[in-house]
Amino acid sequence: MDLLINGVHKHVNVDPERPLLWVLRNELDLTGAKYGCGEGQCGACTVLIDGVAHRSCITSTGSVAGKQITTVEGLADGKKLHPVQDAFIQADAMQCGYCTPGMILSSVALLHKNPSPSESEIKQALEGNICRCGTYNRIVAAVQKAARSTTASAKERRHA
Repeated sequence: MDLLINGVHKHVNVDPERPLLWVLRNELDLTGAKYGCGEGQCGACTVLIDGVAHRSCITSTGSVAGKQITTVEGLADGKKLHPVQDAFIQADAMQCGYCTPGMILSSVALLHKNPSPSESEIKQALEGNICRCGTYNRIVAAVQKAARSTTASAKERRHA
């Protein structure tokens, strides 16, 4: 089966019903997506599929063949972090870091759909992502910072 992951075509020989999470972690050595609940409830395994946040623990690998899959490892542009990754660092929005990849990818999906979300829209978009350390306020602040950063960058590009 051919997959498009982080812009790179990969061939994997797996059962199409195998959860995408296990293919990413065990076959492709992309360990950013974490196993949390195995039921799609905690968000630790979140990846983007065609730009939309999905829980990879309940997504069959066969269902994503031919679609663009983005993991946290694929967000940076070389050594330049994605604005959401950078904002999470600046806002100190992580403690243990287990939920961070899922939070970041859910935030990227939100900002792609809504570049200037309100605080309540951020909270609603991240509702299915659980942070065991309770850094929710810093996570919301990070998303707000990323939104301001990407909005400012877009304005700069338009005026250049």
